[in-house]
Amino acid sequence: MAKDYTICVGSVGGGLSVSPDGGATWNRIRTPMPSECNVRASCVYPDDPHRILVGTDVGVYRSEDRGVTWARLESPIDGIQVWSLAVDPVDPDTIFVGTRPEAFRSRDGGKKWEHLSMGVNMQCPVGTPRTTNIIVDPRDHRTIWAGIEVDGVYKSLDGGNRWVHLPELGPDPFHGDIHGMAIKPGRTTSIYCTSPFGMATSTDEGESWSYQHFPKFNPNDNRSYCRGLILKADNPNVMFVGNGDAIPGVTGAIRHSKDGGRTWRAAPLPVEPNSVVYWMANNPAMPNVIVAASLYGYVYTSDDGGETWQKLKKEFGEIRTVAVMPH
Repeated sequence: MAKDYTICVGSVGGGLSVSPDGGATWNRIRTPMPSECNVRASCVYPDDPHRILVGTDVGVYRSEDRGVTWARLESPIDGIQVWSLAVDPVDPDTIFVGTRPEAFRSRDGGKKWEHLSMGVNMQCPVGTPRTTNIIVDPRDHRTIWAGIEVDGVYKSLDGGNRWVHLPELGPDPFHGDIHGMAIKPGRTTSIYCTSPFGMATSTDEGESWSYQHFPKFNPNDNRSYCRGLILKADNPNVMFVGNGDAIPGVTGAIRHSKDGGRTWRAAPLPVEPNSVVYWMANNPAMPNVIVAASLYGYVYTSDDGGETWQKLKKEFGEIRTVAVMPH
């Protein structure tokens, strides 16, 4: 059944697919981005829910019309893997692109770019590190947070000019294998990160962390692997974490909390995921709509804030990012 929102799905080897009707029908984008490129990152503009960026291995692209047409941003990022994107909500001309390694920034909407030297550990266990998350702090847009693969959390207080490596999240290097990030402002602000070990929380601006571990899927699993993380747009105490037995794994779950992460349940999915639930998306303009995807191509949607879910008929290859936009 057609729905009044647009879903974008980015995949490895399958480029970008866009559904203008909530998953009923799909269009594979073929120009100007190659139809078989790798799309690992997407970001809807905070000031315009019809405007979206996607990051590929062949550059950054932007659509002004909910993914119908696209334009390539001229940048030095062509040929560099893009793993994350962020737009400054106070100054939408400021764009951050998390790459492999480190990041780039544009202050004029994508016309000119500068490389951000973050000081990441170039000898991390998985080789050249990836900047998997960039967040502009909702309390102060000069504060930028970055999650790095197997190198923890970095923070800038001056818009990305200078960076500090925050304390380790745990004794194992892979405690700092950051997959998802979110910030919940409040009287006590919480910073959340997901990793292969679970979800880490800091209530002291990243100076210390506590870990929450989700149930193992099988008794012999090393741990319960976590990936994507989102907070409900109109109630940040409602949280969702993409979970699985491993990466890529053979099964997964969406973990759902209604009390700020104190307790969790598995969301009632109509079809068991075929791999870890890799990424999720929502949009402040329609807070009850949530989209989630398994790494190996299943797409799930909820129109009631995560209480019930549907699996879309369409399946993909390796999904790395999803985005959702209102009409």
